[in-house]
Amino acid sequence: MRDMPDAEVALPPQPRAYHGVNWEGLKTLYVREVRRFMKVGMQTLAAPVVTALLYMLVFVVAVGGAREVHGVAYGTFVAPGLIMMQILSNAFANSSSSLLQAKFNGLMGDFMTPPLTPGEHVVGFGGGAATRGIVVGLVSLVAVLPFARLPIAQPWAIVFFGLGAALIMGFIGIMAGLWAEKFDHMAAVTNFVIMPMTFLSGTFYLVERLPEPFRTFSHFNPFFYLIDGFRYGFTGQAESNLAIGAAMTAVLTVVTGAVCLWMFRTGYKIKT
Repeated sequence: MRDMPDAEVALPPQPRAYHGVNWEGLKTLYVREVRRFMKVGMQTLAAPVVTALLYMLVFVVAVGGAREVHGVAYGTFVAPGLIMMQILSNAFANSSSSLLQAKFNGLMGDFMTPPLTPGEHVVGFGGGAATRGIVVGLVSLVAVLPFARLPIAQPWAIVFFGLGAALIMGFIGIMAGLWAEKFDHMAAVTNFVIMPMTFLSGTFYLVERLPEPFRTFSHFNPFFYLIDGFRYGFTGQAESNLAIGAAMTAVLTVVTGAVCLWMFRTGYKIKT
């Protein structure tokens, strides 16, 4: 009788081994986050621009008039703060809503199953959020130009503080999205933390004109340094110490990114 050939042993598929960065997976996550907000452009791009224009109408046309602040027209003073407000709020909204909706829809496994490291998750979500913040900021810049002349005094400050603010709020959005257990939690963070810090950061006024102790408290608000540094890039005038603002921006970017990395690495409110 002829010998039968040995039966082949069926092995389960082995996980793909990635050495270094999983660039394809990281690109996919980033593109997913960008496409997510681009699909609803009327909500994510047009609505913030309308809000910025309404603020310009109220504070510049109706209130500001021909006033000058630090030797520049009031509209030129206010416009960079409004642009930064849009960067801050939209970067936060992108990453926080993405993760919170995924938790509610039971889709967190779709993020955790692919061979992505915690660092790649942070870069993907944070990068997508920062992209939305920067895109909304650019659109807002174009929209306010008819109402305010915006010279460019220090381009490095515009890029540094604009990108730093987008990354910081993108990372904070990740933290809030992983922490929140319901939409009320997210609304509380937005209404009682983000918005007050934004409006009390010197967007529409000089902090130096505030009475004490509010003037001192404002210098502990990181949004004040972000907005003041960003405005300095356009007007060449700053209320704060730019070295302190730049250092604070760099430290906050690293710290918030590190916290997000820890949350993904430990599975904070993801695996439980």
